[in-house]
Amino acid sequence: MRRVVIPELLDTDSGTPEEIQGSLADLATINRYLGGHRTTCKLLREVARQAGKTGLRFLDVGGGTGEFAGGVEQNLCRSGLQLHATVLDRMPAHLSKESRNGRFRISGDALSLPFRDRSYDVVGSNLFCHHLEPQQLVQFFNEALRVSRIAVIVNDVRRSNFHLAATYAGFLFYRSRMTRHDAPASVRRAYTADELKSLLSKTTASMVMIENYYFQRLGIIAWR
Repeated sequence: MRRVVIPELLDTDSGTPEEIQGSLADLATINRYLGGHRTTCKLLREVARQAGKTGLRFLDVGGGTGEFAGGVEQNLCRSGLQLHATVLDRMPAHLSKESRNGRFRISGDALSLPFRDRSYDVVGSNLFCHHLEPQQLVQFFNEALRVSRIAVIVNDVRRSNFHLAATYAGFLFYRSRMTRHDAPASVRRAYTADELKSLLSKTTASMVMIENYYFQRLGIIAWR
């Protein structure tokens, strides 16, 4: 299946306030049960293990309301890894919810991160990189590597016919008509592991690890 770029409605909040909130709630459910929290937690544990860390300062790029970062923080805390997350999103409306645990929330551009070099131990994203075109993807990784001290992690969907079929099966459960549009669009514009390996070879990363994870997710660690 070739990659096809279809604009996603949530990217521009193209819906009523109720539809937008329903779509964000759908994303929260997908992340909770279909590999979102699980994959990012595994990636962060691996970074912490190799770096010998018991705590990490983490920048979640494209983190929306902060619900995802909060869930990951809670899961990692149970296993003894302390995560201190900052959430960045380019859509201020997505950041309007009250943050949990005093988490910092910042509106900014992922391709020009408003932070000094080595500001965070780890910079990461969830369900974000498939929104970027190849040149933008390389630019994002280089920016994220600049801001990180240890590594960049990415958790994203992978493009496959099975995954596309699964998004249509989810129509029975989605709350928002925006999700019914965006879920298959996300899979169609996602990258395969081979495509990502080729693109990430053009970044400043010293080493890149890419693996398949639960429910059609790709997990990436790009070491600084």
